[in-house]
Amino acid sequence: MRAPRFDHGLGAARAPNESLRNRASWAAVLLAAVLLAVLAAGGCATNPVTGKRQFSLVSSEQELSIGRDGYQAVLKEYGRYDDARLQAYVDSVGQSLARVSQLPNLEWHFTLLDDPVVNAFAMPGGYIYITRGILAHLNSEAQLAGVLGHEIGHVTARHTASRITQQQIAGLGLGLASIFSESFRQYSNAAQTALGIIFLKYSRADENQADELGVGYAVKAGYDPREIPPTYAMLKRVSDRAGQKMPGFLSTHPDPGDREVRTEALATQAAAGKSGLVIRGRSYIDRLEGVVFGADPRDGTFEGSHFYHPGLGFEMRFPEGWKTQNSHSAVMAAEPSNRATMQLTLIDAGTFSPAGYVRELERSGKISGSRGGEERIGGDPAWVGVVAVTGSDNTQRTLAAAFIRRSDAQMFEVLGATAASGDENEDRILTAARSFRRLTDPARLSARPDRVHVVTAKQQESFDEMMSRLGIRGDEAETLAIVNNLQHDENILRGQQIKIVEHGMR
Repeated sequence: MRAPRFDHGLGAARAPNESLRNRASWAAVLLAAVLLAVLAAGGCATNPVTGKRQFSLVSSEQELSIGRDGYQAVLKEYGRYDDARLQAYVDSVGQSLARVSQLPNLEWHFTLLDDPVVNAFAMPGGYIYITRGILAHLNSEAQLAGVLGHEIGHVTARHTASRITQQQIAGLGLGLASIFSESFRQYSNAAQTALGIIFLKYSRADENQADELGVGYAVKAGYDPREIPPTYAMLKRVSDRAGQKMPGFLSTHPDPGDREVRTEALATQAAAGKSGLVIRGRSYIDRLEGVVFGADPRDGTFEGSHFYHPGLGFEMRFPEGWKTQNSHSAVMAAEPSNRATMQLTLIDAGTFSPAGYVRELERSGKISGSRGGEERIGGDPAWVGVVAVTGSDNTQRTLAAAFIRRSDAQMFEVLGATAASGDENEDRILTAARSFRRLTDPARLSARPDRVHVVTAKQQESFDEMMSRLGIRGDEAETLAIVNNLQHDENILRGQQIKIVEHGMR
């Protein structure tokens, strides 16, 4: 959950006891519905890559609409990394690849997201996203070009449209059951569709085609494609180390075959007979100096069920034993059996008092009734009780609710859904809401994130020898081996750049 800009929605992963980018399962419980209404009457469209006509329920115009409307939703969901220089660099590399694609005249957008997870994804209409997490794990501009080129390939080959069409035909759709009424939803249908697309898994054929296209775009843009295969080796190491927790890039880009071997063959063939292909390793690594690494504690952290948010200056205890998740604009929790869920968000409530805001929700028809009253939470004015909402299927639902006015510009909202109104979980949700307090601990308020720091090797030695000399051992040394795409016994040359992590204050 981030400081208020009132352009945010649901966002980046932060919880310690569960990866916050395990979005597929969380979305089903906590996100607004991603209902794909009939996008279009059936028809045919030309695939820009193959030049062939293919049946599709999604027109090119609708792809543009999904990507355009989804752009702001993705920024709310994940957060844009606050570094204009790095944003411009990622965009410049992406644009050089897009110009040599089958859709050079499309208005392409390349965005660096403030997310620690190793991930990249594409949306229709030319919207490509890459996280600071994967950026820190790459070691050359050519590697970056490989990742961006792969995502461009998903767009040019219309893979998303194909996935949507197949799911529609199968009667599956992208619908996710919502616990909140239509009136509480933040996004347009196209934007909701865009968020749902993030969880679509591509087929083996789609992945192979995107690999081939990405390698081709990289070569045409002047990059050495032989830098691309090590990216898949790095992703496998990240995945193996995490056990069952796949890095985001592989969770939505399943790896049914040996991608490293296949892209190596593609790259060797593509580079044959060509000279002057660019790697730009040193200049790329220089750009990573100071990039935030891992979860940013300023955006909030959990210690058990206790949540601390230095950026917004509050703390709160969630129900003991519940699964928790922190994102860029919401803190969420679910009872282990998913019989109850709750979320804390920062809302734009104008100048209304908490009680006045509840009355306004009822007056405007966003809720159909309420039962509760005014009180003070952590010294701040609040309203606590239950509200009734009408679902998309016209059924009535009761939600536990609390609205806390922190300042003229800040109103916090707690909403919770339970299996039955008035049960023990409703009490747990309201007890959690009443634990909301201003954060006063100076040490927590001064929390700072870890950042990438680039060092230059002063002598030739193995990676492990260098780490040992720097006093870096154990898990941290393993992390840095992966981040630098190096083996522990691999030789480091004098003058070689190595990424380490400079620890902030926690």
